[in-house]
Amino acid sequence: MPAILIVDDNPIQAVTRRLILEKAHFPVVIAESGPVALAKFDAGELFGMVITDHCMPEMGGPELVRKLREQSATLPNMELSGLPEAQSEYEGLDVTFRLKPIQPQELIDLSRTLLFPPYCQTA
Repeated sequence: MPAILIVDDNPIQAVTRRLILEKAHFPVVIAESGPVALAKFDAGELFGMVITDHCMPEMGGPELVRKLREQSATLPNMELSGLPEAQSEYEGLDVTFRLKPIQPQELIDLSRTLLFPPYCQTA
């Protein structure tokens, strides 16, 4: 199973999400910024989806998603923000937007849905 890339400059939030997803048996990699995330892609690392924070120094969520879309138009992306108005910045980028805080079970369920769309699941 390809790893989930979590991009968040807040190490507590990133590690908390990683631990939640790892308990659900997802492999997870953390990048502390947009440029670090892009460097992982440039190095050839493969990811099944990306979970990004909205507000980050150097490169915010919208800019990171735009750059990721240049590399992979279909890579599932979950965008997390505490700002409801931030959702409009992702229009046309095909992201799943959720307000923080996101509950652990919702994070797990949504990750499963994005990684394994219903048409790919078997009985």
